[in-house]
Amino acid sequence: MKTAKRFSPKEAEEIYLVPYWSAGFFRVGERGELEVTPSGPKGPSASLLEIVEALRDEGRPLPLVLRFPQILEARVRELNEAFLRAMEKYGYQGGYRGVYPVKVNQRRLVLETVARAGRPYHYGLEAGSKAELALILAQDLSEEALITTNGFKDDDFVRLALMGRKLGRNVVITLEKFAELPRVIRLSKELGVRPKLGIRYKLKAKGAGQWEASGGENAKFGLTTPEIVRAVEILKAEGLLDTLVMVHAHIGSQVTDIRRIKAAVREAAQTYVQLRKLEAPLTYLNLGGGLAVDYDGSKTNFYASANYTLSEYAEDLVYVTKEVVEAQREPHPILVTESGRAVTAYHEVLVLEVIDVITPPGERRPGAPGPEAHPLVRELWEGLENLTPKNFREVYHDAFADKETLQTLYDLGLVSLKDRALAEEIFYHIARKVYAIVQQLPYAPDEFEDLEKLLADKLVCNFSIFQSLPDTWAIHQLFPIVPLSRLREPPTRQATLVDISCDSDGKIDRFIDLHDVRPTLPVHPVRPGEPYYLGVFLVGAYQDVLGSSHNLFGQVGEAHVAVDEEGFAIERFVAGET
Repeated sequence: MKTAKRFSPKEAEEIYLVPYWSAGFFRVGERGELEVTPSGPKGPSASLLEIVEALRDEGRPLPLVLRFPQILEARVRELNEAFLRAMEKYGYQGGYRGVYPVKVNQRRLVLETVARAGRPYHYGLEAGSKAELALILAQDLSEEALITTNGFKDDDFVRLALMGRKLGRNVVITLEKFAELPRVIRLSKELGVRPKLGIRYKLKAKGAGQWEASGGENAKFGLTTPEIVRAVEILKAEGLLDTLVMVHAHIGSQVTDIRRIKAAVREAAQTYVQLRKLEAPLTYLNLGGGLAVDYDGSKTNFYASANYTLSEYAEDLVYVTKEVVEAQREPHPILVTESGRAVTAYHEVLVLEVIDVITPPGERRPGAPGPEAHPLVRELWEGLENLTPKNFREVYHDAFADKETLQTLYDLGLVSLKDRALAEEIFYHIARKVYAIVQQLPYAPDEFEDLEKLLADKLVCNFSIFQSLPDTWAIHQLFPIVPLSRLREPPTRQATLVDISCDSDGKIDRFIDLHDVRPTLPVHPVRPGEPYYLGVFLVGAYQDVLGSSHNLFGQVGEAHVAVDEEGFAIERFVAGET
């Protein structure tokens, strides 16, 4: 094992895969502390540990959230610039108008930062409810910025959207059910407002990943092809065909495979072409969401990853659309995407403090059993005494069998509690010695894969999974987790994390890996009297808005942090609930 002196920041970055998932916004500094570079890898940096310590000095309790609005600004720029570069590369004439789906994170800082950063690009917002639309109409968007309305629409929702049109906002009402069409026609006549309409087409193509089932013919939203044709006929009869400006298709969230995306774009672009042949004067092709975040850094089509980059995504959308429409001699549409996760995920870090450590038995060599001990306990002890690198397989298999037999005998009342306790101490000590032997082998035999989890510590952290990381429980989402300090020391322990809720599901026992899912997280021994902080990264999408008050644990406090050449500044602190 390497000594602490020789352990480098680069080695720490490889253990925690920082270069693979961080998109250039985080790194391990020379002092062994995790640093944020919110303007990108060439910009100024700040130690996350120093930020947390400054907040603690102000009396701010943990857990807490660190928000970096500069990362939000950078992601908005990167998204828009990727499409501008792609359009220049392929000679695309239609333009790009992205919209941010407010449902992903409606925090005031998030919404205002996205709107401000997106203004030069005419970046817009997407509403999925009346409340979200009211929030959006209050934002300072450019006149050309799109406001798209999705979701189920009652009369009040449609009225509010039409009032937005009266106020001069570029609001497009997306028809996602055929029954919404007569409602929109009726209310637009009542209010004397000509709407801007979009039709959501129910894609046959499906996404890839956790939300694959949200697309296809059984999708919750969208019109079928017969309904679309009928809608065009009705709009033409009502003298409103000129109000149909957009066709919308959504393949699903966190689409991990670029091939699925390209297939969906081709189908959606063909629908744009066919609607124009029906004399619908479409100008926008809305390709919805799906731009994935590479949570584990593996760059694969694994559900927590993505096998493409932002640049590749933009280029494929532009190229495929151009190819389809030019083949039919139709004009290039203005491309619209509704990327939320990829915009907001990186800007937020959840900081946890380890408040206790639960260690499995067997750390120290147990005492020898006496002659009164059960024969199987003495047999376990003999295995421990005779364990060598040559016979570790046999000893471990025998020890495991003896432990299981002793458990059965205990249930029958044939083994005492004292004997069972000593047997467990011996077994776990055998397991630890076997694990040390396995670690020295060129490869770990499959039969010993579970040893790491069996011997892992449980780090008790002062937070609630259900409040702060609901997706880890609900859909087994993976998030990068990294100690904020001591990264010039090799992590010599393995651990899982548990929260302080009373629910057994309040745990994290799945961690990112380039090739698989790790059952444990490499950590350092927790020193008495010294805080040990863990950062949970890429949590800026959905976690805030989905968190519950399970066990009456309220929202955590959040700090808004800016970084420049002079250091960092805590611009605002929003207190949590107690």
